Amino acid sequence: MVRRWHNMIMTKVKTDIPDELREPLLRAALAHVPFEGWSYKILPLAAKELNLDTGLADLAFPGGVGDMIDMLAKQQDQKMIKACPDEILQGLKIRQKITRLVRSRIEAEQDIREAARSTVTYLARPGNTTLGLKLLYRTVDLMWKTIHDPSTDFNYYTKRLTLSGVYSATFLYWLNDDSEDYVETWAFLDRRITNVMQFEETKAKFKTMTTKLPDLWHNISGLRYPPNS
Repeated sequence: MVRRWHNMIMTKVKTDIPDELREPLLRAALAHVPFEGWSYKILPLAAKELNLDTGLADLAFPGGVGDMIDMLAKQQDQKMIKACPDEILQGLKIRQKITRLVRSRIEAEQDIREAARSTVTYLARPGNTTLGLKLLYRTVDLMWKTIHDPSTDFNYYTKRLTLSGVYSATFLYWLNDDSEDYVETWAFLDRRITNVMQFEETKAKFKTMTTKLPDLWHNISGLRYPPNS
């Protein structure tokens, strides 16, 4: 009975926490991430900076650092969407649309570049890879949905898998790029997109060829074994 009442009280406390509390905690935490990394110290430091009880901060982010990174990724995704409205994307080729989205998503991280570096390190740890894959998929899925891609079935997943590779590689390149205005990163992105487009063209040609295989094999068999022999 005591445990039941305790759970009811905790549930009420959680629901009474204003959503606005999460944003200032995340902002305060980001100032410490370049120095502390995404460690267990981050949330208490953010709470102290805002003069909040650490217990309240824990309730705001019950999943700890993982919840904070999840929220941050959602915010950066929305910045990408805001930078790529339909009126800008319309009229562009698919290649240009995807390039713009990838670039916009990376540019969303410019003000928190060192925190972004720490995020990559955190998500690369064995226990955090599932979260990393979830966030990556959510981002690339949003990219394809933003350009209203109609793909279904096999193409739906291959496009997301391919774009995951392009985005991840470009993001890692950007983290170590010291060129002015990151021109080397954008050149790298263009090369990766070119490779993908060449792959898609080859895949399309292969698909066309394979649809003719039954006729091809029929003709070959006819040459070897004449129908009236």
